[in-house]
Amino acid sequence: MSSSIGRILTLTTFGESHGQALGGVVDGFPSGIEIDEDFIASEMARRRPGSTSLGTMRNEDDTPEILSGIFNGLSTGTPIGFVIWNKTQRSADYSEIAHKYRPGHADYTYDAKYGIRDYRGGGRSSGRETCCRVFAGALAKLFLRKYGISVNAGVIEAGGIKAEGYEWNPPFPGPLYAPQNKNLDAMINAIKEAKMETDSVGGIIECRVSGMIPGLGDPVFDKLDATLSHAVMSIGAVKGIEFGSGFAASRKRGSENNDPIRAEDGKPVFLSNNAGGILGGISNGDELVFRVALKPTASIAKEQLTVTDNMENTTIEVHGRHDPAIIPRAVPVVEAMTALTLADHLLFLRAYER
Repeated sequence: MSSSIGRILTLTTFGESHGQALGGVVDGFPSGIEIDEDFIASEMARRRPGSTSLGTMRNEDDTPEILSGIFNGLSTGTPIGFVIWNKTQRSADYSEIAHKYRPGHADYTYDAKYGIRDYRGGGRSSGRETCCRVFAGALAKLFLRKYGISVNAGVIEAGGIKAEGYEWNPPFPGPLYAPQNKNLDAMINAIKEAKMETDSVGGIIECRVSGMIPGLGDPVFDKLDATLSHAVMSIGAVKGIEFGSGFAASRKRGSENNDPIRAEDGKPVFLSNNAGGILGGISNGDELVFRVALKPTASIAKEQLTVTDNMENTTIEVHGRHDPAIIPRAVPVVEAMTALTLADHLLFLRAYER
């Protein structure tokens, strides 16, 4: 099982949703970076269970215990080890489904691959694993600050209701972490209605990166959009990604989709951004823009058809503390995976230039 990502800046995670703890190692992180603990805490708070009225009732403080790699408030350049203790797990909630496969979950596929699965919240396939990503992403954001690069994401669709008339003015407030728009209340109500009906909804998150520099990404297999796709698609609920004009580009002519270029102060200026800030897999210095689609939370209390691990037909109702929509708490996770990927590319470019 691969639990690592990155080339120069790498993240390796461990732990299960209902195990004793989760944690990981961030390796290749540069030395001398000031570690803002208040900023890290604020990033963790956006993702943690119980952080939003639209999410799970499970309440974890998700305070990372840093084991190595930081001294006197600065990164030392050595591996940063950390652990996040599970404190309020209730494994008994899953005892009734120990031999049933939950529709929409990885239960069957884990069994098929490994011959064993942790049915308590899904083990490694649980969204709880993303707390490690947010911690590592917070470190990456602190590194990117040195270069004036800022990563922000927000919910632009929930339960099929699209945000309309919004301005991109992050950071976005809870509980939805969406930009202010005329449909904001309707978006929130769509999630609340699904919760009342013991159901769930999905949505779309947009991510924008300002302060980008040209030259990040490599031709062919390690294109910036390819590695970002890999990182973001590794988030369990994500089912699709598009950059710039995305799928709409397939319905345009080249004269409409190409971004005109002019020179200002000796630098190129793009008059539109259908490319989403990436050309040929390499950043062009314009704002990086992409959107990700997230499926509805798989754990719902409605009765569903399924089978047991002995291939007997049965039904299942998944009770416990689950999010009616994962999208609000996924916002910092999308930002984290983006920041990690950009930081890795930036370090690779820095090494290449030497």
